[in-house]
Amino acid sequence: MEIPELLDRCRRGDELAWEALVRRFQGRIYGLAFHYTGNAEEARDLAQDIFIRLYRRLDACTNDDTFVPWLIRMARNACIDRLRRIKARPQGGPTPVDEMYDLPAPGPDPSEEWRTKKRRNLVHQAMQKLSEINREIIVLKEIQGLTFDEIASILKVPVGTVKSRSNRARTDLARELVAMTRG
Repeated sequence: MEIPELLDRCRRGDELAWEALVRRFQGRIYGLAFHYTGNAEEARDLAQDIFIRLYRRLDACTNDDTFVPWLIRMARNACIDRLRRIKARPQGGPTPVDEMYDLPAPGPDPSEEWRTKKRRNLVHQAMQKLSEINREIIVLKEIQGLTFDEIASILKVPVGTVKSRSNRARTDLARELVAMTRG
């Protein structure tokens, strides 16, 4: 089902359409939240809050063709709000080891999954070393797959600025990854 039809059915109260909409974007929203928070549990909570906001503000998106950038902008703003609240109210200490659960990997090849996870963690660590704007550009462009025009609209800067920042962010990320793999 196409997004405009799905949104129309959601606005008319169709619960199955809402479930389909959530399923369609939950991975993307969770990924965005995770890149901002760096914590899986916090990202799950934040993604749930974002979908609650979406449900309440579904009528605010008047152009169905720009729904995805509108949703990403709303999610980004929610992430920034959450980070501000976290900085204002620091968390307690780390979770005790006896409260953590270690489940076996469901994949057929644990060694390949380990290598993939190690590469993902390396990229995530390198991204944490980037400036806030460079990290945000990488997330919006490379991970969320938004166009330069959509990113410019979200960040409220000219498209040329987004292009140059994107190039600089990718270069900085590559430099960090090379430095981390050498060290």
